[in-house]
Amino acid sequence: MTFHHTSRIALLFAIACAATALSARPTLAFSEAQQMCTGDAMRLCGHEVPNVQRITACMVRLRAQVSPGCRAVMDREGAARRRAAATE
Repeated sequence: MTFHHTSRIALLFAIACAATALSARPTLAFSEAQQMCTGDAMRLCGHEVPNVQRITACMVRLRAQVSPGCRAVMDREGAARRRAAATE
């Protein structure tokens, strides 16, 4: 297994963990986040693999450079987090 292949697997796992933690519907969130954000995460934040918190912070920090589809997922997950926090 090459380093690039291992890094990609670690990134996909990190995205899965982040999506699961941020959504009430983990399966849907994982597939949508993976589909929409994997390319952006590799391009912009691949150097942070496998640290989930650093990948997430990197994606938020570089939000302006994220693709529109991934940005939409990030916006929906952020809104869901805010709604959940407001009901606690």
